[in-house]
Amino acid sequence: MSADSASAPRIRLPGFGVQVLLGMILGLAAGLIVRSLDPQSGAVMGATATFHTIAQIFVQLLRTLVPPLVFTAIIASVAALRGLDNAARLVVHTLLWFAITALIAVSIGIALGLIIQPGLHAGIDSSAAQRPGSVGGWLDFLKGLVPANYLGLSASTTLSDGKAATSVSFNVLQIIIAAVAVGAAAVRIGAKAEPFLTFVTSANLVLRQLLRWLIALTPIGSAALLADAVVSYGWDALSALGSFAGAIYIGLALVLFVVYPALLAAHRISPRHFFATAWPAIQIGFLSRSSVGTMPVTEEVTERFGVPRAYSAFAVPLGSTTKMDGCAAIYPAISAIFVAQFYGLALQPSDYVLIAFVSVMGSAATAGLTGAVVMLTLTLSTLGLPLEGAGLLLAIDPILDMGRTAVNVAGQVLVPVIVSRRLGLLESTGDHGAPRARTDDTLQV
Repeated sequence: MSADSASAPRIRLPGFGVQVLLGMILGLAAGLIVRSLDPQSGAVMGATATFHTIAQIFVQLLRTLVPPLVFTAIIASVAALRGLDNAARLVVHTLLWFAITALIAVSIGIALGLIIQPGLHAGIDSSAAQRPGSVGGWLDFLKGLVPANYLGLSASTTLSDGKAATSVSFNVLQIIIAAVAVGAAAVRIGAKAEPFLTFVTSANLVLRQLLRWLIALTPIGSAALLADAVVSYGWDALSALGSFAGAIYIGLALVLFVVYPALLAAHRISPRHFFATAWPAIQIGFLSRSSVGTMPVTEEVTERFGVPRAYSAFAVPLGSTTKMDGCAAIYPAISAIFVAQFYGLALQPSDYVLIAFVSVMGSAATAGLTGAVVMLTLTLSTLGLPLEGAGLLLAIDPILDMGRTAVNVAGQVLVPVIVSRRLGLLESTGDHGAPRARTDDTLQV
């Protein structure tokens, strides 16, 4: 190597957060440009297909890591919790704060629904109402607890253009239960199970390294996801349901930027540092519209904040299926009030109590299912409102789902951080919640 080449300055890339922001800006610009052109032209069709393909590959890779990562992490954490005296307290405090934040979120949703009255200002015809294909029910919770197979995996085959396509899905709640059972059995066996636990721990470390490589691609994935969302959905459908969409996003903003910072400040945790740390998970949740697909990133940023790995391996997977302040609190509350107002049906004070109850408990009841529509139909059926009312809102559901999922993910990071702080487990210095430099192999981006 020559002296000139050795002394040449190295190119310094911007920070990871800046890279993601630049990716989102480029994706938004690309999506707006493509959407403004002739949709039938070859160039536009090619660009649209490219955006969609890259976005789907990125999300699919994230989802691929979820089953083995959760399974190995839960087993390893069960073994690690043997040395903790407060495991039961962690579970109780986690569930309690899940309920507290959900109750606050649903209260905000009810208040906004009564103040804005979106059902009285809807520019949509009742002929658009249709009964959704999937409906939530309380028995789904019990069914979702029992693993369908060893890893809670299921396959389905659909026909498209005369061709059969098989897709594989998974139920995270079933994976958690199966992993807890395996981990408990390994702990019960004792020394003879140590080689198995060592293998599982090593496998988890390998999966985490794969995750780090994948997260490095987040700026590209963010650009493709946002471009694909703009091209696919646009904002035209918002005009007829502007009041409803506005109420939803106002509620989401109040929870994300007012309630969460207030709870963090009350526990002497810096809101600014929280959002700076949780940003990769929140933005991927917003763009991918999948709490489960975002779960590996959510767990990484939670640990990066200082939450012990043994605890985050429990709290984050559980939160990804049952902690949904956006989908299971704000959205069904405002939507139920919208449907009642649209059909001219009066709600009694007891109905609002039912809305709060369903929002706090219902997310667990629909943990094995996907989509906020299931949670909405559960709320409507509990109140005795027309299920067809959910069909009025399907046109803009993808646009609303972006904000809902971002709030879900933020809450899934928030609760483990607060619980860790309250129980003295958060690795922090001073009174502002800034974590110490980690010495383990947590995400560094």
